[in-house]
Amino acid sequence: MIKILSSLLLTACFLLNTVQPATALTDPGDNEKYEERLNELKEFFQSSNMSIEQMLEDPRFEVYEGIGDRFRNSAERKTLNLEEYKGVLGFEAKKNQMSAFIEEHNEQLEKAEKEYGIPKYVIAAIIGIESDYGRNIGSYNPFNAYVSMYAVDYRADFARAQLKELMEFVTRNEIDVFELKSSYAGAMSYAQFIPYSINKWFVGGDIFDMNNNIMSIGNYLAYFVERTGSVERAVFRYNPSDLYTGAVMALAQEAEAMEN
Repeated sequence: MIKILSSLLLTACFLLNTVQPATALTDPGDNEKYEERLNELKEFFQSSNMSIEQMLEDPRFEVYEGIGDRFRNSAERKTLNLEEYKGVLGFEAKKNQMSAFIEEHNEQLEKAEKEYGIPKYVIAAIIGIESDYGRNIGSYNPFNAYVSMYAVDYRADFARAQLKELMEFVTRNEIDVFELKSSYAGAMSYAQFIPYSINKWFVGGDIFDMNNNIMSIGNYLAYFVERTGSVERAVFRYNPSDLYTGAVMALAQEAEAMEN
């Protein structure tokens, strides 16, 4: 977002295996505040010739409790050094699983490397950290996540912008938004893209196709390599954390060493 929206690919999306299922807010004292915020959202979308009223009335809609605290308690904010952070990520397990993932998807990884100039090991490392090689896509719903952020006034402008991108995505692809799964940050797919990134960089129609995810990460990183001058700085744009960048690059190096 020039401030790039995707650079806020919010923290701990890649810790999905530690995230607990969402719970709805139940404090009746908050009802008036939430209703006011939800009405603001309705008016915003009406002014954009869009409507979310049907979604807000859907029985599957809920406001997630403590969503701001989940960001504030992310691993990037709580860990002090790379080794501690790698322990939280389950780095050793991911390293041990990397060879099997690369072997299974090597043709597509090499295709992405050739097309975008991004090492296949870096692409594989990101998928490993973001979604445990596709095994973890999150237990939340992106619509609920972004409405919740707005309702409690946590990064409200960002949440509203992502919600608009999400509605454009599901409308274009004729998807029931409540059928989507995400992290509590609203990031989706094995690559854990926020809606803005999906609309701008995702390659292919099915966001839960691994081949598409591999190409999309290559596409995303290539865009930022051109602007930052290095793969490492492009990885930083994926999630603006030195710890995250260090973990991705270390996992990629381990994978390359095992293959050579």
